[in-house]
Amino acid sequence: MSQQKTITVALAGNPNAGKSSLFNALTGAHQRVGNFPGVTIEKHEGYLDYKGYRITVVDLPGTYSLTPYSPEEIVTRRFIIDEKPDVVVNVVEGTNLERNLMLTVQLMEMEVDLLVALNMMDEVEEKGISIDLDQLEQLFGSHIVPISARNRKGLDELLDHIVSVSEGRIEIKKNKITFSAEVEKAIDKIALLLAHERELDAAANHRWLAIKLLENDREVYTQVQKFPVWVKIELALQEAITECGILHNTDPEALITEDRHAFVRGAMQECVHLPKATRASVSDYIDMVVLNRVLGLPVFFLVVWAIFQLTFTLGKPLVEALAYAFDLLSDTVAPHLPAGMVRSIFVDGVISGVGSVVEFLPNIVLLFMGLSFLEASGYMARAAFVIDKVMHRFGLHGKSFIPMITGFGCSIPAIMATRTLKSRSDRLATIMTIPFMSCSAKLPVYVLLAGAFFPPAMAANVMFGIYLLGIMIGLWTAWLLKSTVLKSDSEPFVMELPPYRWPTLTSVVFQARMKAVMYLKKAGTLILGAVIVIWAASNFPRSSALDAELAQEKAKIEATAVAPELKAEQLQKLKARIDAGQLEYSLAGRSGKLLEPLIRPLGFDWRIGISLVTGLAAKEVVVSTLGTIFSIGHAAGQTSLSQILRSDPSFSKATALSLMVFVLLYIPCVASVGVMKKEVGAWKPVLLYSVYVLAVAWIASFITYHLALLWL
Repeated sequence: MSQQKTITVALAGNPNAGKSSLFNALTGAHQRVGNFPGVTIEKHEGYLDYKGYRITVVDLPGTYSLTPYSPEEIVTRRFIIDEKPDVVVNVVEGTNLERNLMLTVQLMEMEVDLLVALNMMDEVEEKGISIDLDQLEQLFGSHIVPISARNRKGLDELLDHIVSVSEGRIEIKKNKITFSAEVEKAIDKIALLLAHERELDAAANHRWLAIKLLENDREVYTQVQKFPVWVKIELALQEAITECGILHNTDPEALITEDRHAFVRGAMQECVHLPKATRASVSDYIDMVVLNRVLGLPVFFLVVWAIFQLTFTLGKPLVEALAYAFDLLSDTVAPHLPAGMVRSIFVDGVISGVGSVVEFLPNIVLLFMGLSFLEASGYMARAAFVIDKVMHRFGLHGKSFIPMITGFGCSIPAIMATRTLKSRSDRLATIMTIPFMSCSAKLPVYVLLAGAFFPPAMAANVMFGIYLLGIMIGLWTAWLLKSTVLKSDSEPFVMELPPYRWPTLTSVVFQARMKAVMYLKKAGTLILGAVIVIWAASNFPRSSALDAELAQEKAKIEATAVAPELKAEQLQKLKARIDAGQLEYSLAGRSGKLLEPLIRPLGFDWRIGISLVTGLAAKEVVVSTLGTIFSIGHAAGQTSLSQILRSDPSFSKATALSLMVFVLLYIPCVASVGVMKKEVGAWKPVLLYSVYVLAVAWIASFITYHLALLWL
């Protein structure tokens, strides 16, 4: 058999253009999620077999341009340059052509093998928009394939074009934009200098490099400065800047941007005919409410509150079913394992620890399905627009909302996303707010404690309040910093509002499935490893005196003439008492006892202290630690951690609320601290901030605990 031929396709496009929908429609279940090399941005890659080809599809991060300011722009550009995909498919939103075609123009400049997938053609037709595809193809020099990714229309035609481009049967003309005369003169001069540089890669696109140098592209600057020709290029750049300043009172970068906009506007005038203005649409009426300066914010909070209510109401029976399954697993496995350490590590350690995390998977999936629905529908952009006004009152830049929202998923990419902020003070202030956002790793802790001590409706309200508290303290921290050490004026921010769309079930489920898979992978790797370490620390060293007491008391009970059921109950109670004593004697117990005086005013005992320390690795480990430690000393049949905590005399509603607040506010994880240091550039401010975060967490938990004791 002949070896299957392969094609690598990169999907590039603006956010909300439908790239992910197209990726899902093309690759289906054949997908994997990782990270791009060197960054924490997710890399979505999948494949399909089509007409004898194995087509690998890479969904690049959504971006509006290829100027490397944000991590998304850097990743997208580097992938196209370094990996050299066989075909670049530019996914363009048909109902918002003018904004989308700006990225198309920049892809043209790179002279890649480009196809344009004109998406959402069903909406184009519904809105009465007329597009002259033939003329548009002539202007951009690449084939344009009309598709509707959501409805899976036009996909075969797109795949046929991909195969034809790869085989060379479709010619990509690779048209070039003609810039202003002064800019073109500078481009030609710099490109010629680059062409004569022997040490430069012969395959390099000299015209594109020249354009980037004139745009003050720092990445290309760094690349070209290494070569001897840089001395001549620097003079040519200075000449261009001087000439543009004299003739146009601006610089080459601004002229290049203006010329791109002019090209796109001309293409729109020539090829696109919009319908005459009609009466207000349903979307307009919805925006009158959700974007209203009075109603917008309450509506946002109401929507988020409703998602939490659904998460708990629908998730409760599923969580209980999983808890029952792990109870059943413990009861089934325990009799088949030898009594002692082997049984303890599997039942008390692995099953209790990992199970206590995994059983909350339904809540996490439901929550992310709700958030994915809001994002895909177009509402999340409206929420950003509404909250943007609030952000400015606290001294934050409007763009700060984007990394803060990202922080609800994970603090690490959220901190890195602050690179899009040009002002250092805005960037630092935003970084310092992100740890207070409730990342997904904290969610299992909230679900466990709220679900254990409150009925579903109240539990949802408690979780909503926790999230709200994190936002409020984050904004207060930003205001404090911007009022003192980080004083500066924030720049205005214009946020695009995409049209409302009814998200497809496939898209929403796909997003939730990815989160679930990552969560389960974490449970099977990091959390499993932590559980084993915690179990060992909770069981060693052992007290020989307690072991001797166990043997002595066990012999006495077995020698008594009582009913077998009563004897089994007495032996079970004895074991529970001795196990509890061994836990206090262990390394974990001794460490917790040292920490206990600091956390006792918060309602925490030494066992909770251990979970807070291990939670520095990842917040899910707080739950697995509680599951491992609190299961020690409890009778069999009480595997459910919620049941164990409710029955423990040291735990109460006040303790649960205090612990949720502390987990919300203290350091997210060690990895996030490392990333924060990398972005800030020094350890001293990061360490001072860590002390501040711990102090805020302690004070807030103290207040929460003592108020709860009074009111609950």
